[in-house]
Amino acid sequence: MNSIRKNINWLPACLVVTGLLLTSANELALGQSSVFTERAYQDREILYELQAPETHAFRITHDYTVRDAGEKYYFNIVRTGSHVTDPESIDLDSGEALKWETINGKTARDRKLAVGEVKDDTEIVVTFLARPISVGTTNRIRLKETYVDAKSLYLDGDNLVWDRSFGRLRNTVILPSGWYLTALSAPSTIQTLPDGRVSVYTVNPRNDDVRVYLRARRRAAKPG
Repeated sequence: MNSIRKNINWLPACLVVTGLLLTSANELALGQSSVFTERAYQDREILYELQAPETHAFRITHDYTVRDAGEKYYFNIVRTGSHVTDPESIDLDSGEALKWETINGKTARDRKLAVGEVKDDTEIVVTFLARPISVGTTNRIRLKETYVDAKSLYLDGDNLVWDRSFGRLRNTVILPSGWYLTALSAPSTIQTLPDGRVSVYTVNPRNDDVRVYLRARRRAAKPG
């Protein structure tokens, strides 16, 4: 009986100590003192919606969380070889459309914008935040753009070819309506969306880029 009473008395203390150890470990891992002050953010996903391959165009959608106090802009530097059109910037906290403009690297340097080292002809989409970021706050935005890149999306005979490297963790490529997948170079999750388009979801767990090469063919037209 005494042995049982001792075990019962010991158990809550064990749980409390374990809980304290886990809390302390989590705080150290998060770099926080006693309160987790930063909300969750998502900067690691990107969506590519491929258009007709002969246009070499694809629509990109990605989110970004601005965290630097005093920041007034978000800069999206377009990859070399791609040309951007039809940008659309949205403040996800308020739902309002944000102002944007497309400039080149030379203009950015002339304006002393913090875009880093870029070439004179590099395209940069500048999103104007709804308000400067204050200390201890963040701002979520979503950027949509149409890219044209003949090296990433093209026709090889009757085959659609998508050949592009991914730097983000989670990457989704959606084939144009009426096309089906025939070849894929990277492990991916493939599914058919409710609208009939094929989705290819690829995870890049590395700290560098992963190349994804796929081929697709047009579905045969259904007989009259």
